[in-house]
Amino acid sequence: MAFSAQDVKNLREMTGVGMMDCKKALTEADGDIGKAVEWLREKGLAAAQKKAGRIAAEGIAYADVFDGVGVVVEVNAETDFVGKNELFVEFTKNVALVVAKENPANLEALLACKYPGGDLTVEQIQQEKVLVIGENIKVRRFARYSTGFSVPYVHMGGRIGVIVNMDLPAGLEGKDALIELGRDLAMQIAAMNPAYRDKSDVDPSVIEKEKEILMVQAKEDPKNASKPEAIIEKMIMGRVGKFYEENCLLQQAFVKGDKISVEQHIAEVGKTVGGKIAITGFTRFEKGEGIEKKQEDFAAEIASLVK
Repeated sequence: MAFSAQDVKNLREMTGVGMMDCKKALTEADGDIGKAVEWLREKGLAAAQKKAGRIAAEGIAYADVFDGVGVVVEVNAETDFVGKNELFVEFTKNVALVVAKENPANLEALLACKYPGGDLTVEQIQQEKVLVIGENIKVRRFARYSTGFSVPYVHMGGRIGVIVNMDLPAGLEGKDALIELGRDLAMQIAAMNPAYRDKSDVDPSVIEKEKEILMVQAKEDPKNASKPEAIIEKMIMGRVGKFYEENCLLQQAFVKGDKISVEQHIAEVGKTVGGKIAITGFTRFEKGEGIEKKQEDFAAEIASLVK
């Protein structure tokens, strides 16, 4: 019995097993989905589905540079304990290597890439880790910088991973001052979590909305009741400047400096090494960021057991 791409998709949704294994199961089962599910269970692959619904909000955010290619990835597990497991850490590092070497277009393409050292895909190895480690494990996201000079930073054993990418004059890449600059900026990004690289990257609509909010706040403040409109406008522009200082990396105060901005510090380092330095981009991943963690209600759990 022949089977379609939709059959493969349906089997994958039913079992949580990878595309290639679903195709193989349907081939072995002559297109019968019920038998294909049995085949996957017999092979121990469908067992991963029992864990697929569990919330994985722990794990590792990891950053590294491979042959000049900067990569940051997040791989999730259910518990912080597994995030320190050697098998899990090795899997995460190899996923980063695959991103660097294969340049996948998206997460689906990454999961379909060959995992280092064999013929299995990243997704198939991910499923193997689920079975071996006993927790739901998911590659969540990645970023890749193939040009320029990248510096990685991993904070607190994988709680936060950062890549900073710089454009440098040729021949300056190996200078200690620039490696130190990249690491200092990565640490600043980890700590201060800027939303933008530079104030020029902020969408004008964001600033207009910020001005609207600030105008309402200023007019509702009794202390401003007698102030002319022009004064209130100046106050608002000052607060917009504060918005840039809080949210844009280059306008932030340099955390290791003496009352200078990140932009000014970069210019100073550029003078020291004899070349112009430009920060072209950065990516900051914090493990579990944006994932709603399960809230355990132990009282309710115990009550349900004694009913």
